[in-house]
Amino acid sequence: MQKRLNEWNIVIVDDEQMVISSLKSLLKLEGYTNVNAFNSPIEAFEYIKTSDVDLIISDFFMPELNGIELLGKARESNPGTTLILLTGYADKESAIRAINEIGLYRYIEKPWDNDDLMLCVRNGLERSHLIENLEQKIKELEDAKYKLKSYNKELEIAVKKRTEDLKEANRKLSAVINHSADGIITISKEGKIIQANPAFRKLCGLEALSGRNISDICENNLNEPIHSRINSEKDVLISGYKLNNQVSKKAIPVEISFAPIIGAEIQELTSFVGVIRDVTLHQEMDRLRDDFIATLTHDLRTPLLAAIQTLQFFLDGTVGGLTDKQFLLLETMKNSNEDLLGLVNALLEVYKYESGQLILYKESFVLSKMIQGCIEEIRPLAERNGLNIKLISNNNEKIHADKHEIKRVIINFLGNAIKHTNREGDVTVYSDFKEKSAVVCVEDKGVGIPPEDISKLFNRFSQGTGKKRSTSTGLGLYLSRQIVEAHGGKIWVESEISKGSKFMFTLPQEVEQEKLSLNNVNKERGE
Repeated sequence: MQKRLNEWNIVIVDDEQMVISSLKSLLKLEGYTNVNAFNSPIEAFEYIKTSDVDLIISDFFMPELNGIELLGKARESNPGTTLILLTGYADKESAIRAINEIGLYRYIEKPWDNDDLMLCVRNGLERSHLIENLEQKIKELEDAKYKLKSYNKELEIAVKKRTEDLKEANRKLSAVINHSADGIITISKEGKIIQANPAFRKLCGLEALSGRNISDICENNLNEPIHSRINSEKDVLISGYKLNNQVSKKAIPVEISFAPIIGAEIQELTSFVGVIRDVTLHQEMDRLRDDFIATLTHDLRTPLLAAIQTLQFFLDGTVGGLTDKQFLLLETMKNSNEDLLGLVNALLEVYKYESGQLILYKESFVLSKMIQGCIEEIRPLAERNGLNIKLISNNNEKIHADKHEIKRVIINFLGNAIKHTNREGDVTVYSDFKEKSAVVCVEDKGVGIPPEDISKLFNRFSQGTGKKRSTSTGLGLYLSRQIVEAHGGKIWVESEISKGSKFMFTLPQEVEQEKLSLNNVNKERGE
């Protein structure tokens, strides 16, 4: 900020009082009121040493101390002060030397021109102002440099500590990855392997994996590339695949969890991390468990059948008459035993499919006629519930499949539709052939299924929507899925809340006309 005229500190030194008076009057006339005049150079220097002086005007020849000596001392104590020397013509050479030796700003010959003198004063003060600002900036820079040095030191300490923390975290992470019993890999969006830990390399029997595609060594029975199952927005768990070990030539069943890796700065999907687990032992334990359940349920059939037959003897009057109360009680017991036998039979059917012990006996039959037979079989139940069932089919084409098992699927679909449709409602069955496949759809106008429950419907012991408790075994739709997939078809459901549901399945129209064991099918699915 520029100083006002009365704020400039100007010192005049001359042994002639007339010169001092003249200069002081001239400066005050121009507005410079802060002017200090001295006849003695010694007194002037004492003032200069202790004051912040902007400009000094000194005579050359003075007793005790000449002007050049005085200005030289002033320069030592006030480096930024502007120095002007008044000299005669004969002293011009000394003044010129002083310019280089003591940093003299200007010398003015006596007698001077007032305009030239004031121009010199104004420029000299401007110079002092610039020097003062420059020194202030230099000081600020020095202070900033000191602070920066301090910050750099603190930053170095923080970076060193953070680096050590990162190294330690990296060592721990590397230990976890390298000593993990599960395989761990990172892959690109295209499925190419970027990194793999020792456990994964051991699983597949390969050391050099970088650049190979995960779908080349991990396959399922549908030949569906595994990287196509990856979701870029959430973690996914993928099952039903087998990893081909290149050393033992074995296909190892695995489950793989994939999660996207997002770039921290650009928020762009870069790659995925996958955790691969060998589920051979898990599947063996499941098989042993299922064998135990199958054995147990099989052994339960004989006493249940015996109990049902005995109760039937009582109800038929074979062993004597019954009161009405006794008849009702025994009939309830018989119905309960029959329900239990149905559950045992359902469990045995599930076991046969999962273990591959059930054989499909295929035959050619007209699909629409078989569906109509199913409708007639279940129509009494529909009429008791005030429902109407109808079939919409435009052809009489045949399919080659296990008629008994496909009938089981349709009956199950119809039973569910009747159970979940309000009275006076309609249940419609559609049958058609598209692209060499038979398509069957059972549509109801029931309450619908919440989206979060749809994915669970075809699992074992699923009991429909979580909003309504079911008394069923939860095996009907699971068995239906097993049957359809064993035929090489697909099964699914579409539903809207309060509008109803569509249960659908497709079957290949052309298949080999022979008995087909389900053993390989279930093994390939890893179930």
